[in-house]
Amino acid sequence: MKLANLDAMKSLPDQINHARTLLSPHVLKTPLFKSEPLSQLTEGNVWLKLESEQYTGSFKARGALNKILSTPDSEQAKGFITASTGNHAQGFARALAITESTGSIYLPQSADPAKIEALKKYDVTLHFVDGGPLDAELFAKNIAEEKGQIWVSPYNDLDVIAGQGTLAHEVTETLKDIDQVLGCVGGGGMMAGVGTWIKHASPGAKVIGCLPKNSPEMALSVEKGEVVVLEDPQDTLSDGSAGGLEEDAITFDLCKEVIDDYTLISEEEIAQGIKYMVDTHHKIIEGSAAVALMSLILYPERYRHQNVVIVICGANITTAKLKKLI
Repeated sequence: MKLANLDAMKSLPDQINHARTLLSPHVLKTPLFKSEPLSQLTEGNVWLKLESEQYTGSFKARGALNKILSTPDSEQAKGFITASTGNHAQGFARALAITESTGSIYLPQSADPAKIEALKKYDVTLHFVDGGPLDAELFAKNIAEEKGQIWVSPYNDLDVIAGQGTLAHEVTETLKDIDQVLGCVGGGGMMAGVGTWIKHASPGAKVIGCLPKNSPEMALSVEKGEVVVLEDPQDTLSDGSAGGLEEDAITFDLCKEVIDDYTLISEEEIAQGIKYMVDTHHKIIEGSAAVALMSLILYPERYRHQNVVIVICGANITTAKLKKLI
């Protein structure tokens, strides 16, 4: 592990605690909702952390805002650049509006049309890049360097990770006895932050990373001991977690340290999870949230008689896709 990454791990709980204070006027303390059907399934207690109810419909409202609020005013004047398939982009655009900053967003051509329409409601410049999410990310990062603007990574940034970790801070403000926490993993920003805070505040708890089988880059990377980039990534309903991670991503070392195990979920199972939430709790969730949900539903014996938190990370799914699935 790189020394810089080790130092980052030690300071991250303090950064999450600071971010909780910094963000509290601007983000919702989302519900921690006890699911009776899931609790009955496991003969325990299962809570859903409903980041699907957050501003912009996703936990991503936290990280980008923490990054921009943490940037000195003199630096903010340079302008900001990011890349995203949609959820981080919406959080970034909202952060620009709150701070009255300027910025640009680079998206892959395959970005969800509904998320693009949502972005058009903000005063932010959109650019489209050929290739997948990682291609857009690397392209935009280079543009930021060329223009001397501030790069806001969707995950590979301590301020962003600390912002995402505030959702776990909210959980431990309410729950003092936690056995396991489940959440979807893409580039690892959310679960690096969540896992770090959970290990800090509830050291005995296990953290489970949940990934779509069609985009399991973090799990493959941890297994191999180095960052794995898929040559021909497959499409997934969990588009919010698709795209992999940069080779130097700090989240790789963080996830190795704080995530205890990984679960892979198929496309059919993701669809089942989205439908389950509509049928059972009358709530709309996106594919990445269903990945975490199904990790418990498919393997309830792993969580028998335990106190479990599932991060329902977002609700951004198109009406057409939702209609087809249900």
